[in-house]
Amino acid sequence: MNYDIETWKAFLQERWLVLVLALVVLLIVIRVVKTVMKWAIVALIIVGVLFYSGYTLQDLNMDTVKSIGSQVTDRVKQEAVNAMAGEASQAAFTDNGDGSYTVTTDNLELKGKQGEDEVSVSFRGVTLGKWKIGEAIRSLIATAKSNG
Repeated sequence: MNYDIETWKAFLQERWLVLVLALVVLLIVIRVVKTVMKWAIVALIIVGVLFYSGYTLQDLNMDTVKSIGSQVTDRVKQEAVNAMAGEASQAAFTDNGDGSYTVTTDNLELKGKQGEDEVSVSFRGVTLGKWKIGEAIRSLIATAKSNG
């Protein structure tokens, strides 16, 4: 779909109130919501406004939609890694007795087994899946053990 300046002007003149309301809701969500779901809500609002503006699925390149999804996922993972660094001093290590362990902080929960190179990560109650044990996770586990 090829939009020119006149089409955009007409769209903005006809639907300015809806766009302003969407912007206000976006700003409120970004300021108020402190969970991982914030970025999912922001993405839904943006997609809703795009569909409302007359774009169709054919107009939106599916690679772009996938890119937005991966950006949201990357952002959530980055928040989780930042939480690992910031909350390490409060981390608690629990040996479950069966070779598995759990590391918990205010926002994170890691579950793994001794000798494995992956842990299940939950951030603010949302499961983020299995992650390879990298430097940030290894450091969090070691700090949690020493806090013991």
